[in-house]
Amino acid sequence: MPSSIDRLLFVRKVPIFQELRYDFLMRLASIMEDLSFPAKHTIFTQGEVGRSLYILVSGTVRVHIGDRELAVLKAGTCFGEMAVFDAEPRSASVTALEPCDCLMLTQQQLYEAIEETPGIAVNIIRLLSRRTRELNQKINVLQEAHLSNQPSPSLLRDHRR
Repeated sequence: MPSSIDRLLFVRKVPIFQELRYDFLMRLASIMEDLSFPAKHTIFTQGEVGRSLYILVSGTVRVHIGDRELAVLKAGTCFGEMAVFDAEPRSASVTALEPCDCLMLTQQQLYEAIEETPGIAVNIIRLLSRRTRELNQKINVLQEAHLSNQPSPSLLRDHRR
């Protein structure tokens, strides 16, 4: 894992932390836990209770529900943020596609960070909104593709005559 200076410089580049003060980021980066996962390791499973957010330092992970892939994330991105906020079970599984190094921030650490620097909450809201928009676009494309393969109701009526 990176040195404390490298860790700070890395965390500063992660979108949800970009606008935060240097002294605050230094403290936040110092309390994050270092975790390493081998390729094909399931980091967490859909339905598990989640109380932490992960920042991918190196490697690539797959976000999926069963065999259906939702996203592939690379270094500099975070995952697991939804369960940290709503205390609901994880909505998807995350599996390492290759050896990965992560930083983990617990729910308690994140809440304390938000109390001290509310800007982090705004950045996480932006991240969640962007991911929701991307998923909505994917759903729309899939629905349009599905509908284009189905005969229209007027064609069915004409065929029955």
